[in-house]
Amino acid sequence: MHTMTQNILDTLQSGAVFADLAPLGLIAFSGEDTATYLQGQLTNDVRKLAAGAAQYSGFCSPKGRLLASFLLWNKDGATYMQLAGELQEAIQKRLSMFILRSRVKARDARAEAVRIGVAGHRAAQLIEATLGALPPTDMSVAHTRAGSVIRLAAERYQIVTPPESAATLNEALSHDASRIDYPAWQWLEIRAGIPTILPATQEQFVPQMVNFDLTDSVNFQKGCYTGQEIVARTQYLGKLKRRMYLVHSDSPASPGDELYSADMEGQASGMIVNAQPAPNGGWDALAVIQISSADAHPIHLRSLDGARLAIEPLPYALA
Repeated sequence: MHTMTQNILDTLQSGAVFADLAPLGLIAFSGEDTATYLQGQLTNDVRKLAAGAAQYSGFCSPKGRLLASFLLWNKDGATYMQLAGELQEAIQKRLSMFILRSRVKARDARAEAVRIGVAGHRAAQLIEATLGALPPTDMSVAHTRAGSVIRLAAERYQIVTPPESAATLNEALSHDASRIDYPAWQWLEIRAGIPTILPATQEQFVPQMVNFDLTDSVNFQKGCYTGQEIVARTQYLGKLKRRMYLVHSDSPASPGDELYSADMEGQASGMIVNAQPAPNGGWDALAVIQISSADAHPIHLRSLDGARLAIEPLPYALA
């Protein structure tokens, strides 16, 4: 199994890699009121979640701060919500509290589906050869007898398959792709600019701070949901002061680590959202940083004497 080494970069550029995504949580919502119920809780427009589509979304506190971030898709009458495994129990319990009389049931769906990430230059070719189907566009879903395929990006996919099909699928993938561990898959998510809210970063960010508006993870026309008033106010009335950047550090970084710059007079100028070892050494991370600080001052990890962070380009433009 590959961890983050130069070999994995070579494989991504010329072949494909795959990872077991079992550490991620999975909640399934079913019942005739599911779409209406989730529409009143999540940042994105659940009504646009057709059977052939997936979307990123989030769940906020009443103060508009993210409690969790998700990947959502529909299949067989249920809406599946994938999130950080460490948050599953608390988020499932909290969302269930709001169901009340709605005809909706939430269940732990981790045992119902095996999830496999596939990435690299030949990922699409491999998936089409293995499953016989390929989603046509980003955030679209193709359903087959062997499972569902979500296209996260042109060279990054997720397969969702029943447990009884997993062994055969893993064996087929292993013939033409290199297996990587889950932290290596997280590194790919970091490089893609897709944040995962974790216990250390809950209630730290409004959605726009982690670029939800740039990754189609929030909808500003959908109407009311928990925290919506604050999120809308930030969008339309206030100037956003913090954004999420892709950064590199020579020292280890962890979610929740605070960042500092000389202009902030001892106050933190940002926070690490996610971090993983990089293939060529050091650590790559997503970091929410004061825009004025990122534009004009060196950013340091954990203190002004800490490692200086290098800001690198994200795959999408910062508005």
